[in-house]
Amino acid sequence: MDEVLQQFFSEVYEITRQIPRGKVLTYGRIAALAGRPQHARWVGRAMAQSPDDKTLPCHRVVNSAGQTAPGWTEQRTLLENEGVTFRPNGHVDMKKHLWEILSADEVTS
Repeated sequence: MDEVLQQFFSEVYEITRQIPRGKVLTYGRIAALAGRPQHARWVGRAMAQSPDDKTLPCHRVVNSAGQTAPGWTEQRTLLENEGVTFRPNGHVDMKKHLWEILSADEVTS
């Protein structure tokens, strides 16, 4: 992995570690907080390649519509165990559970 991508992944993991229980962030918002707003897919790649680390709550990352990762059935259960609610269409209720963070400075401070 090249140095730029490795640095980006590190920033993604640091942001993800800070997402509070009962809240979610989107791939796009994490990309923006990490300084690369056009690279939401890189965030998805980072999640797929994440280390087996119990401090990394990957289950709290969803797409912009509030959909969980396809094929990861446990993600919904993990979120529900934290009090996250879902709409009738199966998407996270983003009005209630989107983590409203304004800048990466809030994560690192």
